[in-house]
Amino acid sequence: MPGSRTGTPTRNHRLPRWTRRLGVLSAAVLLSAVGLAAAPATAADGPTVTTRYGQVQGKADDTAHSYVGIPYAAPPVGPNRWQPPSPPSSWTGVRDATTPGNPCVQAVTSTPWGNLAGPGTPSEDCLYLNVYTPAKRSLAKRPVMVWIHGGGFTVGSGTFYDGGKLAAKGDAVVVNFNYRLGAFGYLAHPDLASESSLGLSGNYGLLDQQAALRWVRQNVAAFGGDPDNVTIFGESAGGGSVCHHLVSPRTIGQFDRAIAQSGCGFRLPTQESQQNNGVAWANSLGCADVACLRAKSADELLRASLAPTARWTPNVDGRILPLQVTDALASGRFHRVPVLQGTTADEGRLTVATAYDLAGRQLTAAGYPVAVRAAYGDRADAILARYPLAEYGTPAEALGAVFTDSQFACMQSRTAHLMAPHTRSYQYEFADRHSMDYLNLPISFPLGAPHGSEIRYVFGGVSGTPAQNALSDRMLGYWTNFARTGVPYAANAPHWGLFPKVQTLAPEAITSGTSFPQDHKCDLWSQDASWPLTAD
Repeated sequence: MPGSRTGTPTRNHRLPRWTRRLGVLSAAVLLSAVGLAAAPATAADGPTVTTRYGQVQGKADDTAHSYVGIPYAAPPVGPNRWQPPSPPSSWTGVRDATTPGNPCVQAVTSTPWGNLAGPGTPSEDCLYLNVYTPAKRSLAKRPVMVWIHGGGFTVGSGTFYDGGKLAAKGDAVVVNFNYRLGAFGYLAHPDLASESSLGLSGNYGLLDQQAALRWVRQNVAAFGGDPDNVTIFGESAGGGSVCHHLVSPRTIGQFDRAIAQSGCGFRLPTQESQQNNGVAWANSLGCADVACLRAKSADELLRASLAPTARWTPNVDGRILPLQVTDALASGRFHRVPVLQGTTADEGRLTVATAYDLAGRQLTAAGYPVAVRAAYGDRADAILARYPLAEYGTPAEALGAVFTDSQFACMQSRTAHLMAPHTRSYQYEFADRHSMDYLNLPISFPLGAPHGSEIRYVFGGVSGTPAQNALSDRMLGYWTNFARTGVPYAANAPHWGLFPKVQTLAPEAITSGTSFPQDHKCDLWSQDASWPLTAD
């Protein structure tokens, strides 16, 4: 997600509260099971599609058609709060699909890109998806690309990302969706485990994502998509979710390729530890059981969920997520589909900018070692020796490099390495050092290519220099052709080799090399002594 990150460092890498919180800057009546009348369609000339639940009428545009606000699951409200998603109700008539569904409950979060919740009013009734198709007719089935938004599992929406340009330029069907966030998506509690026939609790947001994938398999053919050629892709928490689905037994046969942007491999808590946290959180609300929590309003739960000690994230429960992602990859226990993954060259600089310049202060030379010690404790001396200020233009760039390498670059390099013996594994680094210039942010150091900056290049939303526009076209081509064939290629773009080669995506040139682990000092950050730092 722009301005957020997934996961947390290991114990020796514990970040200070201000860093951990960066970037994540009443119940409705349940619908009856079947036969509800749809809201009447208002766009008389809009395209109409028949899904297994009823007809939807979307909006026609010159290059792409859109169908938004389609329910893929029943509203998780009332007694269904903290329950796995159930199928949506059918409807009669033609449902208007020109207005997005509401985003899931979340705090208003300001980022350089705007409010990540997108349009609408955050609500528990939020399990809606959007479909974008090329306006041009095609007799052939098109590849399907299902986007999973980021936001640290606490903010964001599918609607924030318009898939129209990607669909039109890439000749693909693009789907995005909302999923439950924060406490509503990831509360684990013993009472919830006792309600589950499998003894599970938490991971409701992840189950929502899997319900959306099932809806795609069942319905996307009606939109011209190929249900047997589905690619899941996402960034930050969305990229992490992609890797969660790669190792989840519940998603077998639900997708055919995967793209993880800036988010694969972060370690997750166990269900037991999350349940302990859930009990403590419930106690802070004066609740001894889940029944008490279900009686609370959404607003009250949201306010309590923003406590700095709360951590809302998927958990390793032995069923939905049997293992940590890296453990599953190391043992080959994941879906053997082609995977494309990577990071941006300056992931951590946006974190630094948010903590300092955008908060009205600047990181000084004296403050740099203080920040490193606060984040990494007794490892600080070794880190400072490898990231001396003399090698960077500013203290902010030095701290940004530490965050980039420790939190993103080396972890993603490791997951690409672990997948390579089992499937086609491709890695990239996005390196447009001027990708954020268009925002004119009041920052005292070069922001470079920070976390989230590659997204608009993939979605075809760049209007920059000729070189930036060309890079966007090539990246969109790489991504959509990977979705089409399992091999990333693009017109007028260099060949993309398998890992350990890493494709560097920059406006000046697209290049390939094997020095990524050395460039990011991954020997310092590796948690696995068997992980090679050079390619054989």
